[in-house]
Amino acid sequence: MKLSVVGGGSTYTPELVDGFARLRDVLPMEELVLVDPAADRLELVGGLARRIFAKQGHPGRISWTDDLDAGVDGADAVLLQLRVGGQATRDQDETWPLECGCVGQETTGAGGLAKALRTVPVVLDIAERVRRRNPDAWIVDFTNPVGIVTRALLTAGHRAVGLCNVAIGFQRRFAKLLGVAPDEVSLDHVGLNHLTWERAVRLGGPDGADVLPRLLAEHGDAIAEHLRMPRALLDRLGVVPSYYLRYFYQHDAVVRELLPISGEGAKPSRAAEVAAIERRLLQMYADPALDEKPELLGKRGGAFYSEAAVDLTSSLLRDTGEVRIVNTFNQGTLPFLPDDAVIEVPAAVDARGASPLPVSPLEPLYAGLVAHVTAYEKLALEAALKGGRERVFDALLAHPLIGQIEYADKLTDTLIAHNREHLAWA
Repeated sequence: MKLSVVGGGSTYTPELVDGFARLRDVLPMEELVLVDPAADRLELVGGLARRIFAKQGHPGRISWTDDLDAGVDGADAVLLQLRVGGQATRDQDETWPLECGCVGQETTGAGGLAKALRTVPVVLDIAERVRRRNPDAWIVDFTNPVGIVTRALLTAGHRAVGLCNVAIGFQRRFAKLLGVAPDEVSLDHVGLNHLTWERAVRLGGPDGADVLPRLLAEHGDAIAEHLRMPRALLDRLGVVPSYYLRYFYQHDAVVRELLPISGEGAKPSRAAEVAAIERRLLQMYADPALDEKPELLGKRGGAFYSEAAVDLTSSLLRDTGEVRIVNTFNQGTLPFLPDDAVIEVPAAVDARGASPLPVSPLEPLYAGLVAHVTAYEKLALEAALKGGRERVFDALLAHPLIGQIEYADKLTDTLIAHNREHLAWA
């Protein structure tokens, strides 16, 4: 089995490699290839990756290359973890929307649209080159915004599944609070990428007892603190929203928190913080004595991605039919959405791909927002594929966090100005 990681020069890659090494019985591989145009980073990350495999006794070969076609040739699965423009463009996504009093964030709102416009054409080009080299290869997409990028891949006919770490993060957190193993916890996780709710937490499998009321009663304060949402909201809803729902439920409060990053004496943006962490990590990776992921990597983000990636890739390549929470076509699962919308729900995953499992009807309180954001995502994908100021404006006007003519108009021009080098049509 051969796996390729496109974006393999990321400072996050050692987390993936550590998961591959620890869980080699779940996903046995003979070869791992890291692909990235940044040859200097590849050398550091690849060297550490080899040392991690060696320390943990993994017999697989690790190599790296800046040649995409060579790197994906013969791969059974290709994992995508890209950031077009690096942390510098993320920093822009987190700051310029604040000029209009809108959330600055890299996966939602105007910043999320900017990331989609930069990313979709690049990912589709990569996927087409993968298909030419190996039409049977699976593409596992971690690249944000995962919902839009996965929809682009599936619409173009690629063998792709989208993956996010929100669900596995909740599963692990709930299991710890309950004092049980993670595989004893099943989630009623439903919505869109970065727009989901945990409506039930079941022990012993999908048909087990729902212990979410117990979790909220006994640990509601800790859960609310983790989400940075009021405990009263969780009690009122009786569900656990994704922490990304804070951008919708407490938009103005978040903007007030973020505004200090745009003025004199401002605190750094999250992108600036991550960039500083990455610089320190690369210095650590250069140490030939380092043979494990450093503790600092935990502050980089992406907790449990490696476990989620191993589980999903194993189900695809080993034809297991196991249930994984993934991003895939709706296919009637949420009847108020078109079939080609991409949703994030439990699905049976085997060699044919991901087949969403039936879910109970989504309550109007959540369904309305899901439908609204799905409409925006369709327009965002059209703007990414076809370009043009009008399409960008339409997507921004449709977004529930923007939705006003004067904001959409100004944000359109600002978005294009900040991303001109990444937009072929601009």
